[in-house]
Amino acid sequence: MSLITRKITNGRTTDELMALLSAVACSILAALFIAALYFGRQIFVPIALAILLSFVLGPPVGLLQRARVPRGLAVVGVVLLAFSVIFGLGSLIANQLSQLAGDLPVYQSTMREKIKSVRGVTASSGTLERAADMLQELSQELDRPKDDKSGRGAISRLGIPNGAGTTLPIPVEVRQPDPGALENLRTLIAPLLNPLATTGIIIIFVIFILIQREDLRNRLIRLAGSHDLQRTTAALDDAATRLSRLFLAQLTINATFGVIIAAGLTFIGVPSAILWGILAAVLRFVPYIGSAISAAFPLALAAAVDPGWSMLAWTLALFLGVGPIVSQVIEPLAYGQSTGLSPVAIVVSATFWTALWGPIGLVLATPLTVCLVVLGRHVERLEFLDVIFGDRPALSPPEMFYQRMLAGDPTEAAGKAEEFLKEKSLSSYFDEVALKGLLLAQADARRGALDQPRMTKIRDAVTEFASDLSTQDDSIPEVTSPTMDAEAAAAVETVPDAAISSNLPVVQKADLPLDWQGEYPVLCLAGRTPLDEAAAVLFGQLANAHGLAARVESADALSTTNISKLETAGVAIVCLSYLDASSPAHMRYSVRRLRRKLPKTTIMLGCWAENIDKESLEELREVAKADTAAGSLREAMMICRTSAGVQEPDGLPNHVTAAVRIA
Repeated sequence: MSLITRKITNGRTTDELMALLSAVACSILAALFIAALYFGRQIFVPIALAILLSFVLGPPVGLLQRARVPRGLAVVGVVLLAFSVIFGLGSLIANQLSQLAGDLPVYQSTMREKIKSVRGVTASSGTLERAADMLQELSQELDRPKDDKSGRGAISRLGIPNGAGTTLPIPVEVRQPDPGALENLRTLIAPLLNPLATTGIIIIFVIFILIQREDLRNRLIRLAGSHDLQRTTAALDDAATRLSRLFLAQLTINATFGVIIAAGLTFIGVPSAILWGILAAVLRFVPYIGSAISAAFPLALAAAVDPGWSMLAWTLALFLGVGPIVSQVIEPLAYGQSTGLSPVAIVVSATFWTALWGPIGLVLATPLTVCLVVLGRHVERLEFLDVIFGDRPALSPPEMFYQRMLAGDPTEAAGKAEEFLKEKSLSSYFDEVALKGLLLAQADARRGALDQPRMTKIRDAVTEFASDLSTQDDSIPEVTSPTMDAEAAAAVETVPDAAISSNLPVVQKADLPLDWQGEYPVLCLAGRTPLDEAAAVLFGQLANAHGLAARVESADALSTTNISKLETAGVAIVCLSYLDASSPAHMRYSVRRLRRKLPKTTIMLGCWAENIDKESLEELREVAKADTAAGSLREAMMICRTSAGVQEPDGLPNHVTAAVRIA
């Protein structure tokens, strides 16, 4: 026992062993779950189809209930109507297939002539053509029956002794008696039993799910976590609403696509146009390759039917014209650019569900994965599903900004910021994304994980990033086309509703007082580190966007040896930039040196620390003996505008108004 304990102590810690055991247990459970899905597909496929149909049929049932129709009657009526439509489409498909099978021999001669013409055009009499002829002759030789020596000649001598004195056996043929009426009926019904049983199970499950919707929701809440009923209930209701809208939109769009394809093929003259329209509507649920597969069959049939090439050309033009319009125009207007899944997740889910459930799994792959992602976004315990399969960035917008600055990639960060600026203002991006990203860097620097060279690299990257956005103003754009970039959309969602949102006109230099008409009336000084300087760069860029020219100086300019060399001509206001509020003594000494250098200039303390309230900010201002203080770049910008005599806009928060009055 002591030996085992010593091995555990010398090898892995208890936490590491528990983590390893947990990982092994999760792997075993995942393997068992996948095995259950595979071997129990006869049960799980109907259940999955029933759940998806319940999302589609839920809104019609709700409409009937609001029209005073009893719930049970509404559910049964909607389900029967839906399956009547499905059965009608099935019979129509069977009729079209039988008609197509009867007409196929007619198209064989046309296809042979086209093959001959293609061969003549391509002059395929070379090695490839000879190889094809050799394979065809070999196939004919293998399929040819035995010659007369072992066939009719042998049959004529059956029962007669041959030269060796042996007698050839007489073949005996066993014939089954003619089947009766009962046997014919069983032969007819047997292939239909499995589909009918599956359909019956689906109908029962759909009715049960729609009638017991609230009870099933309550049980799911219990499994997901009942400690926060309000949040969990709202999340599940929102998930159900989103999924219902998504599936209804997909069903409507795909059905419309199928109708257009069927009408176009009918006009072109392709046989069984209704069949290809239904097939196109169904295969559009398959991501990426569904539309291509649905176009292959009518294209091949058009080539076989028409002696020329016009029908094939018109059919190809139909699919190439309708498909991109539906996918690139109609779908984004109906339910956004995507279904909420990452492209990798779509491919992986299609492969996974096809391997488990075959072709039906390929059709169900996207809807099933969408259900998992929506649950992952709303249920805390299932959040990993959204991280794995969702199209939203795995990192938050500030984390992505920080990562790009670390990697020295400001150009990509500027591109994402321009997507953000399609819906929000520049100051919103600086405050909610860029500044919070610098606060993450400050947290790493505080715990010693970020050294001086990396902080300098981040400062240089932020400077280049701000330069790339030098042509952007701080107005709130009119959202005519929302951003389709997932990362930018996630950043837009982080902007709080309480943020200052008034559009402010750009200040003209001629309208400013004389002491503000210098070359750089705004001086931005870093407090201590290169990260403080990066924040000062952001504020300087924001001031330039408002028409107030700003200059940025590093923290070295505040040293006792350099403060005398600081260029202060034309400076009307100084902003001291700090990302860390834990050094009020340093703030006080910096303000004291600036006061000696600029006794009549307004000194503003910009403390960008996370979650700093107005009371703490006012205490810091009093300790530092600054004229005013701001906790965000937007507030600091408003103080600069009002100090310059610009008319104060209505609707500013009280703490901003108070800071402006102090200034």
